[in-house]
Amino acid sequence: MIEGLFEAHLPVSDLERSIDFYSNLGLELDHIVEDRLAFFWIEKDKSWLGLWKSDKVELEYHPSIRHIAFRVSLQGLKESVTWLKNRGYKPREAFGFDPIEPFVMPHNNDATAKIHFNDPDGNSLEFICKIENPKKIMDSMYLSEWEEINK
Repeated sequence: MIEGLFEAHLPVSDLERSIDFYSNLGLELDHIVEDRLAFFWIEKDKSWLGLWKSDKVELEYHPSIRHIAFRVSLQGLKESVTWLKNRGYKPREAFGFDPIEPFVMPHNNDATAKIHFNDPDGNSLEFICKIENPKKIMDSMYLSEWEEINK
């Protein structure tokens, strides 16, 4: 029945600033509704992100209400820290890992590699990709360590 995610939404305090931020991440702006809502394509004609101008942005962060994870390629993830910094954005610590490079979290027979950062309103964003776990490693570690073990 379910084939994928069609849309997700985040609160923002300054819609113009957020439009610039998400455009700079490479998302394509589709349309704006009455200067209070902007829709960006995550995948053209498949899924989009709605940004709602709101005075309720100061909600305490919890990933169930203010988090979006963008699927990226492994190569894109490897370049993500530099890519973000070149755009003036700062990766952040997550799950005890300093943002010096992406890290891997194993899950059953697979794993995910990821890096976290925030938008201007403190919404939690993540670049993530699924990777194989051929040696069935169950410990989280930096991506470079993971690759060294799985050579």
